[in-house]
Amino acid sequence: MNAPASNIEQLHLELPDLDWITEPNKVARLSQDFSWFSPVLKRTLAGKQGDIVCKPRTEDEIRRVAAACARRNIPLTVRGSGTGNYGQSTPLHGGVILDMSGYNAFLWARPGAARAQAGIRLGDFDTQARTMGWELRAIPSTYKTASLGGLFSGGFGGAGSINYGPIGATGNILAVRAMSVEAEPQVVELRGPDALLMHHLWGTNGLVLEVEMALAPAHPWMEMIVTFDDFDRALEFGNVLAHSPGVVKKDICLLADPVPAYLTTLAEHLTPGCHAALLIVAEFSEDAALQVIERFGGRVTYRASAEQVTATRRTLLEYMWNHTTLNALKVDKTLTYLQTTFTPGKHLDQVRLVRQLFGDEVLMHVEFLRSMDGFTTCTSLPIVRFSTEERLREIIRIFRDNGIRVNDPHTYIIEEGKAGGDLPQAVVDLKRKLDPHGLLNPGKMRAWAVPG
Repeated sequence: MNAPASNIEQLHLELPDLDWITEPNKVARLSQDFSWFSPVLKRTLAGKQGDIVCKPRTEDEIRRVAAACARRNIPLTVRGSGTGNYGQSTPLHGGVILDMSGYNAFLWARPGAARAQAGIRLGDFDTQARTMGWELRAIPSTYKTASLGGLFSGGFGGAGSINYGPIGATGNILAVRAMSVEAEPQVVELRGPDALLMHHLWGTNGLVLEVEMALAPAHPWMEMIVTFDDFDRALEFGNVLAHSPGVVKKDICLLADPVPAYLTTLAEHLTPGCHAALLIVAEFSEDAALQVIERFGGRVTYRASAEQVTATRRTLLEYMWNHTTLNALKVDKTLTYLQTTFTPGKHLDQVRLVRQLFGDEVLMHVEFLRSMDGFTTCTSLPIVRFSTEERLREIIRIFRDNGIRVNDPHTYIIEEGKAGGDLPQAVVDLKRKLDPHGLLNPGKMRAWAVPG
């Protein structure tokens, strides 16, 4: 399905006033994301890239590119900031990469909701919302560079999910405005459950233009590192703090030894062999949090006020979620990771079981959150000492055999990344409506075969 070179050249000539990138090294760079976290994806996506990049700045420019690609049967892959981990923005069949970073206007905010164009950086979106006393409900560790459209199309959650769950939980994503890829592109507004038909689908079933998100009240967030000598006490601490309704918190991240040792820039706050909890808590809840810390024998080794975090732009969030994996890979490039979810009510036993089954082969990194159903539990981004692809698949199978959900981060197929399940028919129907020729990020959706 790769687009003939003449088609790409004619497209470029047809739209000369648009901002095009043709230099091979730049096109190659803009064809990549953080899929190199996975040794499997690093191998399977090697050499895959687009033929040309377009950076639109208006809806009309996006429409013109979409229409031209449809007329010429050229694949179109939408890119935000390239902070994803599944190869979402790596084209399998060449074509045009639509870099949305220039389409980044903040449109409006009102109490409890805000809307912006897809290319806006999450940090900029959050800053705008805070001028009204609100903030994003959940924000990933990549917030400084990640885009709103990227969060919607490929993100899960982040700091704030302890209160509001994943961003796909009902009520977090309010609406999207999307465009079809056909000779005469159509624009649709999808709200509520209809908007979720495009969520976490890597831009395969519609071209997202705008996203409307629910907001949370903004609080002055202070940060702490708490260390423990015993993992079980650290785990119980995290669970009790997560279940403490009167403590207003934004993130509870637990790192089992030896994971803290990989956070080299925090070394002065992490004693060798410790288990560490990284916390983001409202300043007015600090005393209550300290009561729970004292109860479990934790030691506060680092504290930063909300004012200090804002002034220095240094935040523990950049050591949480998949930034933990990134920091570990800076130290040891042979490591990789998984994405797992535990069963509410059984989550502590399941975390302990993983440590018992795998020992030092799978290193626990736990993030407490509320599930899609509202139960307080934890998810995990465990760090895996990679040996072979066969062993990695065996580890995933053992997790699943023990009732632990795994969203496989070592595949570029959407369904396989969603724990192996099939996509709802409504998702495929929407793709048929908004991408009738199958040009959006082709090859990523198992339910939509790419023509030979």
